[in-house]
Amino acid sequence: MSDAKTIRIGCQSWSYDDWVTKAGGETVFYPRGTKPAEMLPLYSQVLDTIEVDSTAYGVPQISAVEGWYEKTPDSFVFSLKVPRAVTHEFSLRPGCYPIIESFVAAARHLKQKLGVILVQLPASFEATKENAQSVRDFLAQLPRDVKFAVEFRNPGWFVDWTYEEFANARIPLALVEGKWVNHELMFAAADKAPADFAYIRFMGIRDLDKFDRIYRSRDENLDLWMETIKRLNAREVYIYVDNYYEGHAPATVNKIKERLNLPITPPAVLEEQPSLF
Repeated sequence: MSDAKTIRIGCQSWSYDDWVTKAGGETVFYPRGTKPAEMLPLYSQVLDTIEVDSTAYGVPQISAVEGWYEKTPDSFVFSLKVPRAVTHEFSLRPGCYPIIESFVAAARHLKQKLGVILVQLPASFEATKENAQSVRDFLAQLPRDVKFAVEFRNPGWFVDWTYEEFANARIPLALVEGKWVNHELMFAAADKAPADFAYIRFMGIRDLDKFDRIYRSRDENLDLWMETIKRLNAREVYIYVDNYYEGHAPATVNKIKERLNLPITPPAVLEEQPSLF
């Protein structure tokens, strides 16, 4: 892994009551008594990036985006999911272009803190000729000064045509640990990724009802992914972890950081230095 590679690792959303340490209990993530409005500023003292899930439900208010900007350090980075109307309702067809335009306009208010905009397509979006043309047209109208990544959950897309189209557009496929695409196809896609940046997501089975600790260790799976991550040619790597992957995303983030020899800030620091917040 090149020393010049920049790797950012964070969670998928920050607002979870289960992450607040209980009175008399062991440290979870946020200090005891943390209120929802305090979570993002606290999160940003421990981790340097976040994937925002709430934007999947609509274009965010500019005031909200500006609030995210103001509550986080200058070096913090936000990645945003595009609204489901783009991917699930319009399936990338021209009707979604005005939504993307409005979305990007709002996202630009993050200034230097804007990371990647994720286009997450459903498994029902099949690799047909009609959909392929929609993908090609969609990529062509995206602004070139903003980073995008596209997530396919239908394995039919992991073919040479897709790799060539996305390489030409300098837009990577999101690499995802999940039930939709097997490792053989996903890791082959990693080897064909453009060199600019990579976008990786760790997803899990949605069968947990608490997120205060690791409930299922997936160390072997993490080790498998680390081999792929270390051989990426990308100059920048963005990695985001879902609570459902192991049960507590912040703890999984630290596992990944340890495997990549990256520094870790333990959440206990937030309780030791409350005056910072």
